[in-house]
Amino acid sequence: MDESVNVPVDNPNADTEWNDILRKHGVIPEKPPSPTPLIEEALTEARKQAHDNRLEGKSLDELDELEDEEDAEFLENYRKQRMAELSKISQTSVFNQVYPLQKPDYSRDVTDASKKAWVLVHLTSSLGINIESRLLTELWREMARKYGDIKFCEMKGDMCIEGYPDKNTPTILVYHDGDIKRQVVTLREFAGTKTGITGSRIIPLFTSLSEC
Repeated sequence: MDESVNVPVDNPNADTEWNDILRKHGVIPEKPPSPTPLIEEALTEARKQAHDNRLEGKSLDELDELEDEEDAEFLENYRKQRMAELSKISQTSVFNQVYPLQKPDYSRDVTDASKKAWVLVHLTSSLGINIESRLLTELWREMARKYGDIKFCEMKGDMCIEGYPDKNTPTILVYHDGDIKRQVVTLREFAGTKTGITGSRIIPLFTSLSEC
């Protein structure tokens, strides 16, 4: 019966002639590839991305300060692109706040306004102890700042509809083209008290606007 032979190996990863022989005969495994090329490639890519994005988010004044450092034609093209982006933001950011509603003005502030833009109405709890309603009030403020082309409004449920049950709050009414397009009762279809505006929580509401 053959007996195994213990071959002396000081360092199996060392680049020696003896280790090359052992690897050739399968006594020790092949040396793993050096991570250095991968690290260098990653660093090169990171530097390239940093260079490509070096002007990202800079104001027009900051771009003017770079005239001596950047190619004039490239900088001018980027400045025009940035001005177009800022102009678009300025044109679409019409509202950027939550508008409190009064019943006598509802038709003007909601129905008529929806002929020019999407209007979302939050019917809040009248008792002030509804956790979902209080949560949506906070989200309404955050979303109003983020989606400036959508008009966010808020009104107590029983002030909008006499006898409206508090258990049905928060209620979201979606208006467009002078008509109500969708109604969402409570946050159950999102994530309840865990509802947020990221991921797959309240975003489906905005995705569905294009389908109304």
